[in-house]
Amino acid sequence: MKKRIIAALLLVTMLFATVVMTGCGAGAVPNFEVPEGGYDGSEVTITFYHTMDATKRAIVDAYIEEFNKLYPNIHIVHSQVGGYDDVRDQISTEITTGNQPNIAYCYPDHVALFNSALAVASLDSLIDSKIELTRADGTTEVLGLTKEQINDFIEGYYNEGAQFGDGLMYSLPFSKSTEVLYYNKTFFDANGLTVPTTWDEMEALCARIKELDPTAIPLGYDSESNWFITMCEQYGSDYTSASGDHFLFDNEENRAFVKKFREWYQKGYVTTQTIYGNYTSGLFISETGTRSYMSIGSSAGASHQTPAKDADGNRPFEVGIASIPQVNPENPKVISQGPSVCIFKKSNPQEVVASWLFVKFLTTNALFQAEFGMSSGYVPVIKSVSEIPAYADFLAKADGGDYLTALSAKVCLDQADAYYTSPAFNGSSEARSQVGPLLVTCMTTATDDVDALLDQAFQTAIDECEYMN
Repeated sequence: MKKRIIAALLLVTMLFATVVMTGCGAGAVPNFEVPEGGYDGSEVTITFYHTMDATKRAIVDAYIEEFNKLYPNIHIVHSQVGGYDDVRDQISTEITTGNQPNIAYCYPDHVALFNSALAVASLDSLIDSKIELTRADGTTEVLGLTKEQINDFIEGYYNEGAQFGDGLMYSLPFSKSTEVLYYNKTFFDANGLTVPTTWDEMEALCARIKELDPTAIPLGYDSESNWFITMCEQYGSDYTSASGDHFLFDNEENRAFVKKFREWYQKGYVTTQTIYGNYTSGLFISETGTRSYMSIGSSAGASHQTPAKDADGNRPFEVGIASIPQVNPENPKVISQGPSVCIFKKSNPQEVVASWLFVKFLTTNALFQAEFGMSSGYVPVIKSVSEIPAYADFLAKADGGDYLTALSAKVCLDQADAYYTSPAFNGSSEARSQVGPLLVTCMTTATDDVDALLDQAFQTAIDECEYMN
């Protein structure tokens, strides 16, 4: 109930902000147009909300110094605002008074929410701008993105910024992660097991692992929501739409895979974060009691999938990392996660242009992307990081122990063509919040009438989505 009240209040304040903050009335559109001349050199202060810890903030600080050698009158003030949802919630409140930051970490559904008040600046005119700027060091740059810069972005990451149903671009990728399959390579090698490339192979492998270790739960999957959404994408079945009827996930194909995963759970093949009560990496790195031999989790969490060393400095097993299984390995689909950045409208358009220059500086800068990626465990968003010697050396060290983070990044970069994003609209996060519990309910509820269980669970999830929307 509290969630529904907050959502209702937020909707009212957002609609109010449409007039108060932007001065826009009915029929207004959120397009931002670059002012004549682009950035005029005026002194502006740009605020940037994110979730970075002290180590990552220090890297950003170093690059702000480099940026200010080019644009000394653009002052960047950045701060950690809790987690991603905390960033979203604080900005949602600040939008109502026109006090939102200039730049923020975002996920697509956050952008859709902010745009209920037309608060996010579209980037198209900035990206397309041919205006040439002279920087403080005497060098020049084009305000927009060159064709080479656009092509340098990993396509799936870049395309996320235009998933809003209106054809406009609202964000650029900043640093990314995905899901990968961690597996106990030592156990696999000792027992002649093959890493699964399809879900059918995964099912057969889980059965074989149960034969080898009857007490095991062969597979742990951290995010039930990701699993459901990814299966929709891999099957090509309906999940959501940015236009028309938004919530489309109640269909026979989706019910079929949910029923199959229920069977896996009943056979002891799989657990999830909610069912287990914690990240399933705990089962994966366990050396006693019930354990798993595979874990599907965030690529940025590789350090949590690494077993601890013993007193002699040895790890109990080597970890392997692979892409997650597919319905069709010839047409792979893997979820894109991690923050993008959006720029907010301001009464002074120079703030928007200055914000763009800083965002462009970080997202297209291979040195920054490489250094930030090595420090954070996230994957750089541009391909040219491979030309940075330090990052090439980092990837070359990839192994199943001390350099598991590098191995994770390597797998992510190798599957760059597989990334997808779901449609984003105001309310799309509710679909995500419902399909995870739906999957858990259908997997764990004791019943002889599975079809009736699925009917009820899917209908409840759809009803909740529509109520909240």
